[in-house]
Amino acid sequence: MIRVRVTQTWGSTPRETGAEMIVTVSDSTGTIGGGRLEHDAIARARAMLASGEGEAEMSVTLGPESGQCCGGRVELVLDRLPPTPLPPPPQVLIFGAGHVGRALARMLRELPFETVLVDSREDELARARGCEALLTALPESAIRSARPGSAFVVMTHDHGLDFLLTTEALRRGDAAYVGLIGSATKRARFEREARAAGLDPAPLVCPIGAGFSPDKRPAIIAAFAAAEIAAALTVNATAD
Repeated sequence: MIRVRVTQTWGSTPRETGAEMIVTVSDSTGTIGGGRLEHDAIARARAMLASGEGEAEMSVTLGPESGQCCGGRVELVLDRLPPTPLPPPPQVLIFGAGHVGRALARMLRELPFETVLVDSREDELARARGCEALLTALPESAIRSARPGSAFVVMTHDHGLDFLLTTEALRRGDAAYVGLIGSATKRARFEREARAAGLDPAPLVCPIGAGFSPDKRPAIIAAFAAAEIAAALTVNATAD
């Protein structure tokens, strides 16, 4: 496989320095910005795979001659990688397969995250199509086994279970995002219980998605929650 990396940019460009993609003979993952730039980079990478070439560079001005109108310039480095597994994507665990949970799982399915919808109710999970689902009577065990830096979104059918799972997620201390569906009143109640248990409730996001719109339709809440989660999981991404 060939790794294509953006190593330097000038002016307006579709991706930032550090963006990369992986190219194989028949496929590619990631993106350096699409368009003619990416098309030519993929072609160059496949030529390297065919010839055995180990490294190459490309300097592309994003103007009329390249079929793009950004107006900037990018430097690319292409190098050969051994066939090793790519690192796993960030995890998002959604607890509760109700209306909002299912909508959120559908939206996050399109993002570069490993999203799992967790519930103890088989009938509700059966309504969630096209996403990874986990049926378990002990959802807190999924929190304990999640990878460091994961995101946890709690929206079960039981307020007591909500508090249990939220407390478990905060207790880890390494979560990128801990969100709890509910109202300001629910947050105030949780803050009291968290402090009584010796936990700092400050990292908790509750209500989720509330900073964008007062609209309470499940799909709208899910859309804004997805934006919060994506921001939390990509906070270390580089940008010019």
